[in-house]
Amino acid sequence: MSQASAALAALSSTRSRTAPSSVLVPLTADELQVYRTASRNPLRDRKRKREDDASDNSPGKLPDELSEPPTKRPRDAALVVQHYNARPDVGIVQRQQSPIVGLRYFNNWVKSVLIARFAHPALKSAGGGKVLDMGCGKGGDLNKWQKAKVKEYFGLDIAAVSVDQARSRYLSSRPNPSRMHQPPFSATFATLDCYTSPLTAALPPHTLPPQAPPFDVVTMQFCMHYAFESETKARCMLDNVSRWMRRGGVFVGTIPNDELLLARLDALPPDQEELEFGNAVYKIRFDDREHRPTYGHRYWFYLTDAVENVPEYVVYWDNFIKLAAEYDLHPLYKAEFHDVFAEHNEHNEFKPLLERMHVVDKNGESQMDEEQWEASNVYIGFAFEKR
Repeated sequence: MSQASAALAALSSTRSRTAPSSVLVPLTADELQVYRTASRNPLRDRKRKREDDASDNSPGKLPDELSEPPTKRPRDAALVVQHYNARPDVGIVQRQQSPIVGLRYFNNWVKSVLIARFAHPALKSAGGGKVLDMGCGKGGDLNKWQKAKVKEYFGLDIAAVSVDQARSRYLSSRPNPSRMHQPPFSATFATLDCYTSPLTAALPPHTLPPQAPPFDVVTMQFCMHYAFESETKARCMLDNVSRWMRRGGVFVGTIPNDELLLARLDALPPDQEELEFGNAVYKIRFDDREHRPTYGHRYWFYLTDAVENVPEYVVYWDNFIKLAAEYDLHPLYKAEFHDVFAEHNEHNEFKPLLERMHVVDKNGESQMDEEQWEASNVYIGFAFEKR
């Protein structure tokens, strides 16, 4: 077992969580120690000297308008759209200068592992296949689908500016038309709120069954939790995932880790009024300590150089499984990001990918500091199959 694997195995063996029902019951000293040690990053094989300017890295207070009573707040979906439309689509050089570049590289590696393990086989069996990317954003995963040798790609997102940027990224990656080469795969982009409208509202009939083959893979990366604002939205989302996907097709994605979020909420001192936790890289603030609805359990999320205090919702995993089963979707895989690393960092295919995707350099060192490593485990990866 490698040093990294051993470190993660030790962490896993001591991990403890408080049940969601244990409201106002602080974690024990041992449980709190888990959170103190969870940021020990096994990717950093050697100590790296870094400058830490708390005034530059620490997020400021939440905007005043987000602290108003719920009845006076803007609609959450509008806030999310506004945020992602306002995010610039920066170039490679600027992305490499991000203060969380190590976390970005790591998250991309995790997505690549999930896609290779679960999406590739589904696409290969279909001779290339067809992918629906619900919440495609600015097209950050286009290269992953190109490497998967997909034939058809459909990217949908609620943020129109992001969709335009994804389309531009795809067009700029196509071979020179003067060379008469075909693009690596065909791609269709459209603006759609996949949580309130069916795919037919954005995609023409000739692209969907029965006039066209069904999707082999549906992917939702870092966005599905927005659907859990309400049961109606969650059901619309799952209907869009399942209705147009073939039997044996795969649904793969990444969502916030409900157990970790609630355990950290429960770990806050009973007399702490500001229900916030995190570090210099990320902050999570809940509205309420006791009220925990299955749908619409809201919190505010901040991530340095990525997410500016937008409303998100807890996805209760057990409820998600039961709901997904109503749409013929059944779980194949679920793992925290730290565990995805522990499981795959010595794999023949995925270990070299760590260096190729800049998660580590040739010496095995990572640009992820301990705070980025802690932030990465806010998420889990999953895969479902339609049966």
